[in-house]
Formats: sequence, C-alpha cells, structure tokens
Amino acid sequence: MHEERSAAATRDAYHHGDLRTALLDAATGMLEAGEPFSLRAVARRANVSQSAPYRHFADRDALESALAVRGFRDLRERLSPGGRLATTEAELTEFAVAYVGFALEHRAVFRLMFGQECDKRDDDRVLAAGALHVLLEDTLRQVYPDADPAPLATALWALAHGLAFLHLDGKLAADSPDAVADRVRGSFAAVRALAPTESA
Repeated sequence: MHEERSAAATRDAYHHGDLRTALLDAATGMLEAGEPFSLRAVARRANVSQSAPYRHFADRDALESALAVRGFRDLRERLSPGGRLATTEAELTEFAVAYVGFALEHRAVFRLMFGQECDKRDDDRVLAAGALHVLLEDTLRQVYPDADPAPLATALWALAHGLAFLHLDGKLAADSPDAVADRVRGSFAAVRALAPTESA
C-alpha cells in the first residue's frame, strides 16, 4: 500500500512539471556512477515510461547538453552565492578553491561540461558557459579596478581550471578537500608573489 501511494505521488509530481528534473537527476546519478546511459536507461532509473524523456529531450545529446547547462548554473551559484562577487584577493582565491572543489565533487558532470566543444547553436549551453566568464570578469573589476579584466580572467581561469584537471587526472593528489584547498591557495599566492611591487 505504501509503495502504491509513493508511486502515485511520483506520478503526480511528474504531472506538475518535475519530470525534467527527475530525468536530469537520474542521468546525473548514472553519469557519476560511471554507468553508460541512454534515454531509455534514464527512464528506467527515473521510474517513468520509455517515451517520457522525449517530452523534454530529442536525443541523448540534448540530455547531455541539459546536464552541462545545469552544471554550469550550479557552478556559478557555488562561486557566487546569491550573485555576491568577491571584493578582495583573499575572496578571489576562495573563488578558485570553490571551482576546484566543485570539479572534484562532481567529476563526471564537470568533465561533461568542459569535455565537449560548445555547440554555438545550443543557446542555453552557450549562455550558461558565458555567464561564468561574465561572473569572473565582474569579480575582477571589483578586485582589480585598474586592470583589463578580459585577459586577467583568462589567466586566472586557466590556473583554476588547470588545477582542477590536474587533481581529476591524478597528477596532483586529492587526499582531502582541505589539502586541495591549501594547494589552490598556495598556487594563487605564488603567482601573486610574482607581481612587481611598487617602488617606495
């Protein structure tokens, strides 16, 4: 009886617009578990009909694109909760710590987000990825108001992104979140120390 009520509640939730979220959650779980998935497999994982995914996704590529879009949006919120921007170098460093932390916590999704060339025809994915660049440039304007934010954003993103993949690929040990965070902070401090100091 309890199972029947749960199944009915699930069906009711889908009827109220949660089907897409349920499918994305199911696909994310399979992706992070290393399970190859198709729309049919995702439907089984979400406990919905085989045809249900096609209400939202034309094919597997469309589903993967949607997963990437959600990943970009989740990462943006992780970096800038509620839209808050870093205003100091210390906060900017924590921006990088959060970036690498997200990559290690969501390994498969992160690889999906950046492992494929962005399709210029996919407006949602292009916009979601672009929003990260805008966020970083806006942040840098706050921290370094006299600097050109575009090349600086590229340089700092390259450093954070490189550190993320060095950890993901096992080139740098990811023994604990604290150890990874300390390594990211140390890397940014080392780069910052190379900046010329003003003459007294």
